[in-house]
Amino acid sequence: MTDNFIKRLRIITRISFLPKSGFIYKYRRHPLNNILATIITFAISLIFLRSMDFIAHRGIIDSKLSRKIIHIGTGPIFVLCWFLFQDTPSARWWAALVPLVITIQFALIGFGILKDEASVKAMSRTGDPKEILRGPLYYGIMFVVLTIVYWKDSPIGIIALMMMCGGDGIADIVGRKFNSAKLPWSQEKSIAGSIAVFVGGFVMSAVIIFLYVNAGVFAGSITNYLLPITVMALIGTIIESFPYKDVDNITMTIASALVGYLFF
Repeated sequence: MTDNFIKRLRIITRISFLPKSGFIYKYRRHPLNNILATIITFAISLIFLRSMDFIAHRGIIDSKLSRKIIHIGTGPIFVLCWFLFQDTPSARWWAALVPLVITIQFALIGFGILKDEASVKAMSRTGDPKEILRGPLYYGIMFVVLTIVYWKDSPIGIIALMMMCGGDGIADIVGRKFNSAKLPWSQEKSIAGSIAVFVGGFVMSAVIIFLYVNAGVFAGSITNYLLPITVMALIGTIIESFPYKDVDNITMTIASALVGYLFF
């Protein structure tokens, strides 16, 4: 039954993302592809972010949860939008423009130059705009750097980003929900949270890499990537567990990427 499910999923992803068929093929050959792809990616990202801002501002969910939903969801949405871009040298720069502009917006809000109460409520823990200059700003910077450095040339960047999104993002939610023992070397972090970092990062990385493999972007089978993802997730989890506040978006992401060089 599991084998049949995997086969069907492969068929679906090939139909959806196959480079030389249907809408995607025609779209990718359009001379304005990268500009159109950037606009579409911007639109999708802003709709997602503004939806979370609205929900948090209205009090439908608290700011901590909205912050983590943004943290978890932004990465997969952005990386899946890469399928819209042409395979040209300039594509990575066009794609990186999206998180760059959003990160600049974060900085302007954090410094008080731009007033956006809804964004502050959605992305800060206490309602202080300056909080955005730490975790959310570092988060955006990592997106820009990894997009430019790795793009679709290597799975390293995607796995590192998914560790930051799926791993670090889920950790806080699980850590607060389940009352488990604290880590001996980091009293603010729990065993349940660290397990969530590993599982969340691994699952999200595996799903996205599976889609990229079936789209023909990365060679081989998804099974070839499971060991690298496991090791990268393990190292990322260890680094995330250290008691360094607000910089884990940088430290665990860079650590995961560096470990990737052992495999790719």
